[in-house]
Amino acid sequence: MSEQRIRAIRGATTVDSDTVEAISPRVQELLREILVRNAVEHDDIISVFFTATPDLRAMFPAAAARDVGFGDIPLICATEIDVVSGTAKCIRVMLHVYTDVAKGQIRHTYLHGAQGLRDDLPE
Repeated sequence: MSEQRIRAIRGATTVDSDTVEAISPRVQELLREILVRNAVEHDDIISVFFTATPDLRAMFPAAAARDVGFGDIPLICATEIDVVSGTAKCIRVMLHVYTDVAKGQIRHTYLHGAQGLRDDLPE
């Protein structure tokens, strides 16, 4: 049995439009997929940090997370820097979790138009 450590898990997704109806389900899908791929339980989550590109203003990604049970977890949102060649309508996330998974075995999760952001990472 290996010792649990604090690890960061990254992920991102894109949305088609700047609406609550577009953003909320994509954020929830991303969080669920990260948890499944990494066998993370709710009580293992320490905190979650979201960024959204400046073209997304309809809602806080944290609000979508609270709607799927993240209400008791510290959540924060920020604006992603506005890089000219950056991926538009993109929401990024970093979860800090307790896990016994080795750093190199963490499965970072990039969905929809964000799939090409980190082609160097194993799926």
